[in-house]
Amino acid sequence: MVVSSAATADGTPAWNLPTLAKENTLDFLTIGPEEGEHWSRVWVVAVDDHLYLRLGNRAASRLEKNTQAPWVKVRIAGGEFDRVRADPAPEMADRVAAAMAAKYWTDILVRYSRHPLIVRLSVTPP
Repeated sequence: MVVSSAATADGTPAWNLPTLAKENTLDFLTIGPEEGEHWSRVWVVAVDDHLYLRLGNRAASRLEKNTQAPWVKVRIAGGEFDRVRADPAPEMADRVAAAMAAKYWTDILVRYSRHPLIVRLSVTPP
């Protein structure tokens, strides 16, 4: 895992896209109305200055039921980001699929599985 050397003035990790884009996975936290907190680990790619996730059925369901929507907590590159916006981005499905195929050789095993949700992650500075 690559650890980001970029940090904010208070020492918290910075949302640094070039560093984060090198990561293979991230974990995101959702809070379900019945399930409570759940961390999901998924592949991540960068396209056009944003990080994207391609979610399978279970992760998509958790995100859709998230009581904190559109916000999730994200762990990536040794950092934890408490307020990350997770927005559906169905218009990016083809580009995200191509980025996944280029980044992960094992994508050939999962690309034909159902991925009902493409998600764009973004952080707005406080």
